[in-house]
Amino acid sequence: MVTAINVYLVTDGNGQEAVAFYQEVFQAKVVNLLLWKDGVPDCPKTHEHLVLNAQLDIDGIRLDLSDENPNVDYQAGVNMTASIMVDSIEEAQRIYDKLITNAKAINLPLQETFWSPAYANITDQFGMMWQLNTELKAEH
Repeated sequence: MVTAINVYLVTDGNGQEAVAFYQEVFQAKVVNLLLWKDGVPDCPKTHEHLVLNAQLDIDGIRLDLSDENPNVDYQAGVNMTASIMVDSIEEAQRIYDKLITNAKAINLPLQETFWSPAYANITDQFGMMWQLNTELKAEH
């Protein structure tokens, strides 16, 4: 089942500054801050400071943020996506299969990543960018 749809901001190499700014503006708690140097194998020195993923909690509302991939041209104004959170790989696959129908781009096919057992990034047929994340519930 879908557990949340969150706003995902993409910054132009100044993600750490943006995290600090939004933390102050919204009195947010930084739940997670992962830099490229901590998550990207063989990360170039010039990319070490970049935010791979940050998660802020604003009174129970989740805000996600990352720096744009340096190999992609940053475009101001199109730097916000919707991040869909699901609780099973099967649900991720179901939604993925629907979103890729007539998609303008499959930016990253559904696959396991170090942060998610099933993640994808799709620009749908209407030009909307979606990030699909799976967070499995911990077994007790």
